[in-house]
Amino acid sequence: MKTAVISSTGLWTPPDSISNEELVAAYNAWATTWNKEREADIGSGMLEPKPMSSVEFIEKASGIKSRHVMNKSGIIDPDIMAPRIPERKNDEISIMAEIAVNAARQALDAAGRKPEDIDAVICAASNMQRAYPAMAIEVQKALGCSGFAFDMNVACSSATFGIQTAADFVRAGSARSVLMVNPEICSGHLNFTDRDSHFIFGDVATAVLVEEESLAPAGHWKILGSRLKTEFSNNIRNNFGFLNRTAPEGIDAPDKLFVQEGRKVFKEVVPMVAEMISSHMKELGLQGTDLRRMWLHQANVNMNRLISSKVLGHEASADESPTVLDTYANTSSAGSIIAFHKHSADFAAGEKGLICSFGAGYSAGTVVVEKAA
Repeated sequence: MKTAVISSTGLWTPPDSISNEELVAAYNAWATTWNKEREADIGSGMLEPKPMSSVEFIEKASGIKSRHVMNKSGIIDPDIMAPRIPERKNDEISIMAEIAVNAARQALDAAGRKPEDIDAVICAASNMQRAYPAMAIEVQKALGCSGFAFDMNVACSSATFGIQTAADFVRAGSARSVLMVNPEICSGHLNFTDRDSHFIFGDVATAVLVEEESLAPAGHWKILGSRLKTEFSNNIRNNFGFLNRTAPEGIDAPDKLFVQEGRKVFKEVVPMVAEMISSHMKELGLQGTDLRRMWLHQANVNMNRLISSKVLGHEASADESPTVLDTYANTSSAGSIIAFHKHSADFAAGEKGLICSFGAGYSAGTVVVEKAA
């Protein structure tokens, strides 16, 4: 059986960024107008007023301070409160494929690869902009890769599921070089008029090149093991889709956007992920203390703090569990890959780390890696 490794990663970040202050100002202006227009119904008890948001509330609840987005002007306009991304013609590259290609080229350059060296492309993301043709095939064409390509969606765990899938192709001999991309335009499915979630998501694209070890450049990452887990839950859900868009309430119904039961998610996911990491480490003959660093899913700083403390036996330092959540917000499947991309250059040969994701589904994935010489 062939040995699969991570040869390189890539990251593309949108130029637009929205601070908490800007986001709160827009939301509060919208909420004030909404409350004023319904003043009589609110006064009679027929409606509940929209609560105000605050920077302090956002940072305490999530640890997020700002986020990058594809379109800033629509999101912070109280009359719109949504991104406005122009639809492209069918003979133009789609926006998701474009940002995936941007991240992919960086990963290819870092490994010294040409597009024609790639045997397969996987587009693993939460927020596909269409059902078909597959985004991955469009990325494959735009780059000039051969072989095969397909999409996969396991919500926030799409990247770790994609890494294991790519590694399995390499181990089986189906491909020698697999490019896995995560274009996440999360702002498109976020309800910016919901005080409890209007701050959660950002946009980004990441890429991971998984290859046969004999091809890999110096300083690659050995994949010591990976594990995937799913348990069905409705606590994080998005009902948008072609079967639902013709319902009487149409595509404007709140549940066609992101909805979650945040407290339930926290209570159920933290122990599930901590136990999954610990049991995976034990299976590999490792302990939490063997990990130089954990690149956790960037959804909530409080969740990461508790998960890392359960695994390590103490509260993790910023070095042991770095955060990109504060400037990127939750970027779904791309979050742990951003953390890995930005906080892995200081590893010495033989040091080990953990890439971990968790999210809707529920889904969770762990990838244990070791820096090669």
